[in-house]
Amino acid sequence: MTLPIILITGQLLTDAVWQPLLDVWPGREVTVADNRSDDTIEGFAQRLLDNAPPKFALIAHAMGGFVAFEVMRRAPERVAKLALISTLASADGPAQTARRQGYIDLVESGNFDRVVEERIPILFPEEKRGDARLLGIARQMAADTGAETFLAQQRAIMARIDSRPRLGEIAVPTLLIWGEQDGITSRAHHDEIAEAIAGARLEVIAGAGHLPTVEAPEEVAALLTAFIDR
Repeated sequence: MTLPIILITGQLLTDAVWQPLLDVWPGREVTVADNRSDDTIEGFAQRLLDNAPPKFALIAHAMGGFVAFEVMRRAPERVAKLALISTLASADGPAQTARRQGYIDLVESGNFDRVVEERIPILFPEEKRGDARLLGIARQMAADTGAETFLAQQRAIMARIDSRPRLGEIAVPTLLIWGEQDGITSRAHHDEIAEAIAGARLEVIAGAGHLPTVEAPEEVAALLTAFIDR
């Protein structure tokens, strides 16, 4: 019997970021965790656990990684495998906090639509910023998220703890996936996680930015399928 899979989505993103995986996993038990109903990382993690099967594989993207680290702190025995995409384990520094506050200011001044436009240069490599398919996905996910949910997600992210001190406690098979042109997370962020978790493996997606599941869907799906089934 195949392992149930739970997907955790990042901020300003929806189930659409996972659609390429859902398309190739039609017969599997796959759940996308609720990333709309809480305003703390702890709340997201507990809601996930309250609704999850007893044992599952956890695949997390971006903000979802922060939730995944909290899940691992709360119930490590329930996670059979862990995959982390485009994420980091540290808390925000001053530059990140300032950027997030800028987004909040935009929303509170009635300019929510500008948030995704300001994020496009850090979501996608320069050569993809004219790609109508990718821009359409990013803009639609932002619109479907909405201003209030985005603000709640920002509050959760800004208040998160530094997960690095307890990374060494993670004892399940762990895969990291990073797009080499990600403008939000770096190779160093992923190396730090991979080095702290025994046996963790990092796969780098050439030419991809922050959303490798939609930028390089076949490559990411193949990596995750092999990892889950191994």
